[in-house]
Amino acid sequence: MKKFLIVTADDFGLHAAINEAVEQASRAGVLTAASLMVAAPAAADAIRRARELPDLRVGLHVVLADGWSVLPRGLIPALVDETGRFGGRMFLDGLRYFALPAVRRQLAAEIRAQFQAFARTGLVLDHVNAHKHFHLHPSLLEMLLRIGREFGVRAVRVPREPVWFAMRAGGPLAGSVGAALFAPWLALMRRRLRAAGIVHNDQVFGIACSGSMGEARLLEIVARLPPGVTEIYLHPATESGAAIAASMSAYRHCDELAALLSPRVRAAIAQADIPCGGYRDLVEAREQRRAA
Repeated sequence: MKKFLIVTADDFGLHAAINEAVEQASRAGVLTAASLMVAAPAAADAIRRARELPDLRVGLHVVLADGWSVLPRGLIPALVDETGRFGGRMFLDGLRYFALPAVRRQLAAEIRAQFQAFARTGLVLDHVNAHKHFHLHPSLLEMLLRIGREFGVRAVRVPREPVWFAMRAGGPLAGSVGAALFAPWLALMRRRLRAAGIVHNDQVFGIACSGSMGEARLLEIVARLPPGVTEIYLHPATESGAAIAASMSAYRHCDELAALLSPRVRAAIAQADIPCGGYRDLVEAREQRRAA
């Protein structure tokens, strides 16, 4: 199986410093894609920049935890607080999303609103994923696929990280336990995506070392890149830590930007002759094969 690499910046639109980093890394680095938060404070600036970056593939970063909603609280009172923000209790919220039909109806309305907001940007939808990988939840994935079909969704990120890299965060035991815990949900996700004809990656890098994907780690990943479609996602910005968000106080955003701009990383990818792009490139290649 041939290799294909997608290098993505998540949280596009969260902060102007992230948007600036995305522009820099797209123009002068190895960044090929970005995932847009349509209701985030700097979303308008992100959209303006994206329109001027023809090589940047932009997808929808659906926010259903630790972020802002598109719809007002009056329409989704079970989902957000008085400021219009989703909470961060993902386990408890996941149980509610599974068990309560009324809550699921509000979720569906918000997901549709986020797709509609992206459609209004005029950008081509490259992919869909969810903030903090919440689309691993079966109910949320079903909604993303069902509603997303109306908006041309053709690619979704699968948050399946190789065990050797997952061990970076918590050691061998934690990495193995985490892999075993999420394996059934990942297998279900992949079956659903294949049944729906949705393009997806084979593996992702960035979960275990979220906020600390520096040059050395990118070089290691490129050197050990497995066959198939690999997505590496980062959180680059021109400022770091709590300046971006309180929940990211330990993130080294500037180091991640430096890694994306690193001549050594660019040279390693070129030397390995790894084709790069976005999910849209994979979709178009599949269509060309089918038409041949």
